Amino acid sequence: MRILLNVKIPHQPFNAAVKDGTAGAMLSRILEAIKPEAVYFTEQNGQRGAVLIVDLPDPSKIPALAEPWFLTFEADVEFRVVMSADDLKRAGLDELGKKWS
Repeated sequence: MRILLNVKIPHQPFNAAVKDGTAGAMLSRILEAIKPEAVYFTEQNGQRGAVLIVDLPDPSKIPALAEPWFLTFEADVEFRVVMSADDLKRAGLDELGKKWS
């Protein structure tokens, strides 16, 4: 299942990593471990953030996606199930509309 992983990174832990020169290596290590389909870094409510698309083959893999962010940067992590346009086409919206109208 494809999910959107929304990460909010607090200033202090990331600032410390930037100042000591380890931020890039820490981010690379996380991204190598979770292997996102896509990743975008952005601002979120005045904090650093990242939005990633990742595959979640099994709910037991949630800690493997979240813990690197928690433990490395004390980040907040949110999970949202997402689907592609092709997924939506296969959802059967016409039939659901008829059933629930």
